Amino acid sequence: MHKFGRLFSGAVLCGALLSNFSGFAQVSAPEPPKAWHLMDLKTDGFFGISAKQAYLFVAGKKSKQVVVATIDSGIDTAQADLKPVLWTNTKEIPGNGIDDDHNGYVDDIHGWNFLGGPGGKCDFTETTEEVREYNRLKEKYDKLVSAPAGSEKDFAYWEKVKLTYETTVKKSKDEIEQLQPAMNALMATSGYIKRALGLKPDASFTVKDLPRIKTTNDTITQSKYVWQSVFDQEGGGATNAKIITDLSEYLAKLNNDVNPDLDARKRIVGDDPNVQDGKPYGSNILKFADASHGTGVAGLIAAVRNNGYGLNGVADNVRIMAIKAVPNGDEYDKDIANAIRYATDNGAKIINMSFGKKLSPHKDWVDAAIKYAASKDVLLIQASGNDNLDMDATPEYPNDIFADGTGTDADNLISVGASSAKFDENLAGSFSNYGQRNVDVFAPGVKVTSVDTDAEFNTADGTSFASPITAGIAALVLEYYPSLSAKQLKQVLLESATPLTGTMVLKPGTKNKVAFTTLSKTGGIVNAYRALLAASKLKGERVAI
Repeated sequence: MHKFGRLFSGAVLCGALLSNFSGFAQVSAPEPPKAWHLMDLKTDGFFGISAKQAYLFVAGKKSKQVVVATIDSGIDTAQADLKPVLWTNTKEIPGNGIDDDHNGYVDDIHGWNFLGGPGGKCDFTETTEEVREYNRLKEKYDKLVSAPAGSEKDFAYWEKVKLTYETTVKKSKDEIEQLQPAMNALMATSGYIKRALGLKPDASFTVKDLPRIKTTNDTITQSKYVWQSVFDQEGGGATNAKIITDLSEYLAKLNNDVNPDLDARKRIVGDDPNVQDGKPYGSNILKFADASHGTGVAGLIAAVRNNGYGLNGVADNVRIMAIKAVPNGDEYDKDIANAIRYATDNGAKIINMSFGKKLSPHKDWVDAAIKYAASKDVLLIQASGNDNLDMDATPEYPNDIFADGTGTDADNLISVGASSAKFDENLAGSFSNYGQRNVDVFAPGVKVTSVDTDAEFNTADGTSFASPITAGIAALVLEYYPSLSAKQLKQVLLESATPLTGTMVLKPGTKNKVAFTTLSKTGGIVNAYRALLAASKLKGERVAI
């Protein structure tokens, strides 16, 4: 769920000048405080989760450690705010090349990388599912105009794949046409800014450095304007290097839709993602160049609190089990199903899933894994998506509308939309997916700051951040009320999200106002204090396993 499709969408270059941004962020409002997502609306004026009130509520109470798995892009295991809270597999002897605990994964000390391959390699640049499926099926179906007898269902799926593929490739081509000149401009103007500041070529700068440049030179003045505009979009903590790196990753993803490397998986990982044979694959290396997203997600859940460094995670007694299964592109169903099972089998009680896609060729595998997690009392929390779509009309995957018809709303899965800092018409994130049936609740996800790789920090938007904030609340509740079942945890989080009856907001992706209560099942925003209060009144149902 990458941001740059919205951040630079519609960008027009005039010489070296980016003269227009159609922003992904809601930039009309002033920059909120870095930790606004933890604040309280009544006392602070920002629509956060009331973390201070929550901790006052449990002051003096003992907590029980909770393992939270993040199925994501990996993690920086050396990040100072995360290193002390990493889950450690004590049954495994580090670095001996032996599967000591006989769980099928060699040296899985802090988690597992389902995209890893021999020689320290990783398949972290992938294409979208519709591109993979189109190329897998086109030889069989592309020349047919109607379904062969007995193959109506398969042919209907092919037609959906083809339409989705054509839409995606056109969009990717259009964005490459817009973004490649933008990338060229950012590279060039970055060089001018560095020289004006007297920086070395490999140094970086932030928005705070720009006022130091005093010049009448038109090129440098225009370069300042470009970067001021970009920093306004990105938030105060961004560096030019981070922005260029992120945009470069997004362009790589777009190019992999148009000119896909369809052999990367086989070449790097070595397995067949369309065969669920139970054979082990992957590696134990969790940090690669794309670990920023997963690091930020983990930080929101559990970054060490009150240590005088970085930021405070939502939960204070958590261990993060890092599972790398999400590339720069669409995840494979096989990896997600196996990641859910790995997390469940190795003691995670909450799993955060900040990813999603338009097609799911092996949805039955993922559905079975969700049901398996439910059988072990594990709660899954999922980002609803960043395409300002009505999930009731256009579902994304994974979801809990099971393919076999056995269920349409799992007791152990919560779908989360993104909300912003101020209680006004922009409360719903302009990018956020929504749905009165299929999105359960909203949580802070606009201009949220978290830790990043290599001791950096990152402010970004996305339901990818709303989901781990919700997972952090779930973990906090389970710490202090460990007898609550996954079903009860979901109940607590949803029931404590007070419906914002009468609140009119801009419908995501439009200028039309709708009732906020129409955008999700609860019509509310998660709140840590109210969740703990609700939990304190319940008798736990958790079954000892």
